[in-house]
Parts: sequence; C-alpha cells; structure tokens
Amino acid sequence: MQRLISRFTRRTAGRLGDEHGAAAVVLALLMVPMLGFAAIAVDVGALYAERARLQTAADAAAFAVAQDCARGACGDMVATASAVVAANDGDASTAPPVLSSAPLSVQVTGTTPVEHWFAPVIGHDATAVEATATVGWGSPDAGTAVLPLTFSWCEFERQTHGGLPSATTVHTINLTKSTPDGMSCTGPSGNFVPGGFGYLDSDPGTCRASSAIGNRSYSSTGNTPPSSCSAADVTSWIGRTILLPIFDDHDGTGDNAWYHVYGYAAFRLTGFHFGGQFSTSPKPCSGNDRCVSGYFTRFVDLSEAFSYSSDAPALGTNILRLIR
Repeated sequence: MQRLISRFTRRTAGRLGDEHGAAAVVLALLMVPMLGFAAIAVDVGALYAERARLQTAADAAAFAVAQDCARGACGDMVATASAVVAANDGDASTAPPVLSSAPLSVQVTGTTPVEHWFAPVIGHDATAVEATATVGWGSPDAGTAVLPLTFSWCEFERQTHGGLPSATTVHTINLTKSTPDGMSCTGPSGNFVPGGFGYLDSDPGTCRASSAIGNRSYSSTGNTPPSSCSAADVTSWIGRTILLPIFDDHDGTGDNAWYHVYGYAAFRLTGFHFGGQFSTSPKPCSGNDRCVSGYFTRFVDLSEAFSYSSDAPALGTNILRLIR
C-alpha cells in the first residue's frame, strides 16, 4: 500500500510540474495583449485628462487675448497667451495666436507632449496633445439688462462728446426736467415721454428688462421703478458697471409710450434718487427730480446675458463669446 501511494505521489507531482510550466508559457503569451489593454485603460485615459486640462488653458488664453483686443490694444498676444497657458498647464507650449477681422476673433492653440506608461511596449512612447480655442467679440445687439432703465442717445453724446467713453467724471443724469448744465435731454413735458421716467417694463417677476436693437421697449409708468424691483435690487449695483439700452427715438404716452433701442452702453452707477425708498445718500438730485449718477465707461462683458453683432453700434462695450 505504501509503495502504491509513493508511486501516485510521484506521478501527480510530475503532472503538476508540467502544468506549472505550461501556465508560465500561457502567461508570457498573454502579457503583450494585457499590456495593450493597460495602455488603452491608463495611457488613453491620461491623454483625455491632459487634453481637458489643455483645453481649459487654451480657453483662458483666448479670453485673455480677446479682452485686450476688445479694449482697443491687443498688445503682445504671444506673451499673453503663453503666460496664461503655462499658468494652467505648465508643460504646454503655445503657437502664435491667430487674429481674424471678419468677424473679430482670436484663436489660441496649445500643445503638450504626454509620455506613456505602458504604450512603449507596443511602440508608442509619447503623444502630442493639442487643444484650440476661438473667442469672438463685438458690440451687444440684444440681451437682458440688470435694471429696467434706459438712457437717451442725447445723454450718451453729451457725456462722451459724440465719441466713446474715456473719462471717469461722475455726472448726474436727470430723468425729468433738464440736465444740470442746461442742455436738456428730455422733452417739452420735462420727461422723455409724457408719463415716462426712463423705466422699462420689466421681465415677468424680475427687476430686469430684455430688449434688442431696432425694437421698441415699452415704458413703465410711475415715478418709481417697476413694482418687481426693490430698493435692494437697485442698491446692489452701486459701484458696479451695468449695461443699459440707449434709445434714439420715442413716442406715445402712458402705458403706450415706447423707446426705440439704438444700442447698449456701459454705465458705472454711483448713486440714484427715484423717490421714496429708492435713494442713495447723498442724493444726486432733490425734490421731485428723478436721477442717477455715474459715468459711461468702456466695458468688456463675458456673461451670457447679451449677444453681439458686427453691425451693432460701437458705444464702448464689447461682448466676448467662446465660439470654438
């Protein structure tokens, strides 16, 4: 019996040794495709992650260059783009930005090499990742103003001397009667339109007003802002720049009064007096007058509140938009 057990053990050990050798051969044969799958899972994933990071860098660089150009001086576009791309992706390089004039836009391309972990086994050491972003800009042609208020072309022209904003001197714009320097920008009734104080019908349930160039915006009657606006709504914009429609024509009375939208200008709001609780201290005007104080300024807006067009009047404001 003991001899039989010994024989069985020797035979079993031999077979297991043979199978162990076969397993090693199979594992060796499978290593190449296994590394290939690892290359796909790890290296390709790393490529996607790097491309996303590089795209963010290219977007930021295109916006930075476009902002400079929209303000009137592109400056050293290569230096600007390279600095922003490097700040977001330290290993990336930047090609010279490409500026287009019709329509106005700038394109920034970033490139970075990505070394692989597993792909060298199948003959791929590194891959060059590239990302491109294009940002366009132009004057606003439609959008939603954060306050339901409009100014006349007369007021804009008076403060900018018929050009673009350049000074930061605070002015008072009277919505009733005449302007402080004696140049009246209101009608014979002392208002833009009889019963109108420059307030617009607000979008339902908000203290905002949507409009578009060439369209009519209707007046909200009464000598205080629309009922959907609170004093806090207006006060929150003190010391900030807001985009407002500029009108070049008006007609009608009361609820039927309208303003024809000519364009959009940026106004730095420093104070207001609309009566009642709608007033800052000190008041820019007194008595029954209704007014705002501030100044028209150059402004670049990156928000989604306005669209832009190459045909819109240039009043010192530009809208930037990612158009890649």
